[in-house]
Amino acid sequence: MKLETYYKLLVFHVVLAIGIFMFRPLALVYFLFITSFFSYKILMTPKKNKTLYVLFACAYMVGIEVFLRMNGGTFFYESIKYLVTLFCIMGIISNSFSNNSLIYLLYILLLVPGIFVAVTEMGFETNIRKAIAFNLSGPICLGIAAVFCYKRNVRFKHIKYILSAFLLPLVSMTVYLILFTPNLEVAIKGTGSNFMTSGGFGPNQVATVLGIGMFAMAVRFFMSQEKLFNRLIDLVLFGVLSYRALITFSRGGVITAIVMILFFICLYYLKANIKTRFKIKFTLLFFLISMFFIWMFSTMQTAGFIEKRYANEDALGREKQDLTTGRISLAAFEFNEFINNPFFGIGVGKVKEERFTETGIVAASHNEMSRIVAEHGLFGVFAFLILLITPLVFRLKNKSNLFFYSFYLFWLLTINHSAMRIAAPAFIYALSLLNITYEKTPIHRKPVIAER
Repeated sequence: MKLETYYKLLVFHVVLAIGIFMFRPLALVYFLFITSFFSYKILMTPKKNKTLYVLFACAYMVGIEVFLRMNGGTFFYESIKYLVTLFCIMGIISNSFSNNSLIYLLYILLLVPGIFVAVTEMGFETNIRKAIAFNLSGPICLGIAAVFCYKRNVRFKHIKYILSAFLLPLVSMTVYLILFTPNLEVAIKGTGSNFMTSGGFGPNQVATVLGIGMFAMAVRFFMSQEKLFNRLIDLVLFGVLSYRALITFSRGGVITAIVMILFFICLYYLKANIKTRFKIKFTLLFFLISMFFIWMFSTMQTAGFIEKRYANEDALGREKQDLTTGRISLAAFEFNEFINNPFFGIGVGKVKEERFTETGIVAASHNEMSRIVAEHGLFGVFAFLILLITPLVFRLKNKSNLFFYSFYLFWLLTINHSAMRIAAPAFIYALSLLNITYEKTPIHRKPVIAER
């Protein structure tokens, strides 16, 4: 992507945010436009370029999902998961797939018995639609995306295009958040997750996708060959994304982003040549200083509440008993349901209902690991083991993906604090299965990542 095009797209997405803030129905119009545009491009693009368009389209949809949700910009709540699944199926039909990827079809099949258990227990008309839409759309999206991405060759420079596709709609969301909450003094009164600073939407989901934007900007900043002025623009964008992620007061997305960035930097450094390693050290020092100022600015803007949040304290500075804000008790309940129903589980979508029946608490699962074993029993255990182990086995044989650990850990950490409520963990998991090819000839069978 040419630099001029990149900045034009940034400006467009700033204008888009302002337009949707002023006229909310524009979100639905834009959803229809990008759905039609990407569908057309995937169908009409020559076979040799189709993989890139599928990945670019999916990344853009993942990046814009939460922004559209908070503005009622889709027909169905899970629309983006359906579209990512559809785009990947279009890519599979056009470009085939690796036979080894069929293990992910086995993963999907292992989830089917849970549907029949749910139907038997709760009735067909009232529960099967919800079971598929709210509990299986994410796992099925992951399985299909994994089949598409498994061992698929992608050029290194195209990965940077994909990261830009994540980033652009997140710029729109960030501008929207600024417009939505111009006065933080009114919005921030404590240390709990803040809906006002999250555009009136779920802070967990907002922080999660902003974390993706933080990672994309960090990669761009470290690998940039542009002039100092252009790199400073990238750093400012990173700062704004990080600041808005922090003041959602949802820690999961921010911590996950930091882990992704750290693993990327480590792997990048290990695979780089001597000249690039020196550049990484200098860039890292500048980057850390910037992060310090971002944290200090956030502390001042939140009157110190953000420090208390990350110290696990309430507004009065008292330490909270539960660091996970209730997530451990939710997961414990779900593991207990697995122990009571070990073979077939309690059925898709039943966890929330059972929790309300037994405790009177209405709360959806935050943990995909505990949910899948509770609702699917041993079938869920085997399904999750496929997800957990397959990328690691793939990594033993193929070490070309510079972003492998960042993508894999994003999935693993996100499903433990936000389950699979959005399409991001499903698609980004699949990206860890790509085979990245580099322009330079590998040395000692390892790709040398030089400055680009």
